Amino acid sequence: MSFIADLHIHSKYSRATSKEMDLENLDKWARIKGVDILGTGDFTHPAWFKELKSKLEPVEPGLFKLRKVNKIKLNNGWHLPNDNAESSGVRFMLTSEISCIYKKRGKTRKVHVMIFAPSFAAVEKINAHLGWIGNLKADGRPILGLDAKELAKIVLDISSEAMIVPAHIWTPHFSVFGSESGFNSLKDCFDEYTCYIYALETGLSSDPAMNWRLSEIDNISLISNSDSHSPSRIGREANIFEGKIEGYKPIMEALRLGVKAPSSVRNRLAKTIEFFPEEGKYHYDGHRNCKISFSPEETKKHKGICPVCKKKLTIGVLSRVYSLADRPIGGQPARVVPFTCLIPLEEIIADSFNVGAGTKKVEAAYQDLINRFGNEFKILTELPKEELLRVAKPEVAEAIMRVREGKVKIHPGYDGEYGKVEIYNEEERKHLNKQKALF
Repeated sequence: MSFIADLHIHSKYSRATSKEMDLENLDKWARIKGVDILGTGDFTHPAWFKELKSKLEPVEPGLFKLRKVNKIKLNNGWHLPNDNAESSGVRFMLTSEISCIYKKRGKTRKVHVMIFAPSFAAVEKINAHLGWIGNLKADGRPILGLDAKELAKIVLDISSEAMIVPAHIWTPHFSVFGSESGFNSLKDCFDEYTCYIYALETGLSSDPAMNWRLSEIDNISLISNSDSHSPSRIGREANIFEGKIEGYKPIMEALRLGVKAPSSVRNRLAKTIEFFPEEGKYHYDGHRNCKISFSPEETKKHKGICPVCKKKLTIGVLSRVYSLADRPIGGQPARVVPFTCLIPLEEIIADSFNVGAGTKKVEAAYQDLINRFGNEFKILTELPKEELLRVAKPEVAEAIMRVREGKVKIHPGYDGEYGKVEIYNEEERKHLNKQKALF
């Protein structure tokens, strides 16, 4: 028995976030994607926290579900599991993200940190304390002039059951290891509170194998989450836990113990679901405005300078890993949590049809597959090709199998630009078009 958790998202109260990021749509899209536990995100925002308290009810200790009276009514042809049941089955966990911007050791630091909390009572105390420091109403992810170490101290003093997790740890501008404003080690950031950092979020632009090259974090759980700003992006990265859903504490225990967890624990972090890291917005170095994208070797050759505008390049995740790693490529600790790389189903369909992901043709094919098979993760990871072929277009079924096998080409993302996925090359597209014309 296992369940899937996506513990880092944002609400409609965060900047650059869809207005549809409300609890009803989050519940709906968690079912579409196949996510069992979803972080609430943004619990520090007063209006969102009020909604969480009014619309959620407790289930297992520290986990919540959407009240039946508020459950969204599906339309436009969706037929999802548990739609008419008293509960959809989706659980919510209280989570938030803080943007810490502060001076330390003569440099401005910008570190994003997630907080996992065990109860509304704990959140109320955390919000009250952080509200003395900064304006929590301004953004769902508030910006506080607070040392990340001090944030850890505040939260853990309020609740020893809470957890502090550095977010997307390699992102250049806002992370603990970021090339622009981060640190060269966890200890440089958290000092004596480093021992309370039990999990790190790898982010979209890195995968666990890249992180395994840094021995400093060998005993820390590596987790992956969507950091979603719109409902359809929920689950683009996620975590698979073994065991039944029994509450907040067993999940935190799984993260604290990581690969050292004995067989007797109720939950275990079994696997993570990843983007192909090249698809992330900061995998390579570069300048988006100048359309310059460089590998670490090319950046070194150009001495970190953009050949177009002659300014400093934005150093991406891959180069930053190279600079801090103390293991060679392919190196890893003795025990690791495995991972699998996937591409969102809508992107796979879009590439198969050679059209944009937001087109009606893609939406119709996506909805049809979900209605027939139940959820996206099942389609991407479990269904045999023969079963897919009975329903999906042949090119879509083949594309899903190629993604499972890692047979894709991705032009790496850089400086805020997502990578470009290519499942079929031009010659294969011509062949597919000829087959369609013949049919």
